[in-house]
Amino acid sequence: MSNTKQILAMLRSRAEGDEDAFYSIALQVAAAEARQGRRDTAHEMRAEIDKARARQSRGASVAIPFASPRGSLEGLLELRAPRFKLKDVVLGDQLTGRFGDILRQQRKRDWLREHGKTPNRRILFVGPPGSGKTMSAEALAGELHLPLFIIRLEGMITRYMGETAAKLRMIFDETAKRRAVYLFDEFDAVGGQRTATNDVAEMRRVLNSFLQFMEEGNSTDSVIICSTNHPSLLDRALLRRYDQVLEFDAPTSSEIKTLVSANIAPMKVIRPAWKHVIQAADGLSQSEIARAADDAVKTAILDERKHLTTEDLVVRLKERHSMRSAFMDTQGS
Repeated sequence: MSNTKQILAMLRSRAEGDEDAFYSIALQVAAAEARQGRRDTAHEMRAEIDKARARQSRGASVAIPFASPRGSLEGLLELRAPRFKLKDVVLGDQLTGRFGDILRQQRKRDWLREHGKTPNRRILFVGPPGSGKTMSAEALAGELHLPLFIIRLEGMITRYMGETAAKLRMIFDETAKRRAVYLFDEFDAVGGQRTATNDVAEMRRVLNSFLQFMEEGNSTDSVIICSTNHPSLLDRALLRRYDQVLEFDAPTSSEIKTLVSANIAPMKVIRPAWKHVIQAADGLSQSEIARAADDAVKTAILDERKHLTTEDLVVRLKERHSMRSAFMDTQGS
């Protein structure tokens, strides 16, 4: 039977509202039962824990308020309550499978720890701007019922020696205290190659500190996501620190159709010529296609129409291409 310390710990965690700790201790008790040969009891306990967790995730009828960072962390972490699930993101079959593996390991992290293993939690997102990296990080947090903290690099990186590394230490300390999804967006600003010609000693120290902090384990199993549009700029030593590297590509023809359909709902297209729509969308990112579809819907609303035409979509998609070309021309001048 479970000892007095475990019972007290379970009571304290329940009183403090720490569900993760409560279930973790309960699974420890189940593991102890299994080790003593009472496998039926252990199996029954695990089944009840799974049912309780499922009820908890389904039963949240109101948004759970997440505490915003305070004190020295204010200005370093931006709290974002997840608005999406993975079904809201258009992903290829391979990426969907990779995300499913990450979620399974995180949801069963206590079982993995019983066997001396830890779930994958250090992830690198690679892909062009607008390919769904940030939205996927938010969806991952939504699936795990965790807050998303976006690291504000402008608040972390300073010109004073040692200060950036010290702020980075505070962020990693927070990941060990508060279970959440932490996103380092535009990570190449931190993870650039240490041999780069424009490198400075301070940023080398920052990267070395990051590499060291990434190796540290913690009991919360917080998910750390680094996202970059420029993987070629990253230091090679980073690759072996990540449990998973997920590559996001420009949307395929079928994904373009799914994106457009999702973003014009509940409106529909009259006799859609998808071939023309897909041709017009070719080369655009997920976010550009979504914005083009949204603009087409706005036009129909203002025209007091209940349906869209293929031309509505093609015109807006071509506009996005023109905007991209204008931006590139401006950068080149």
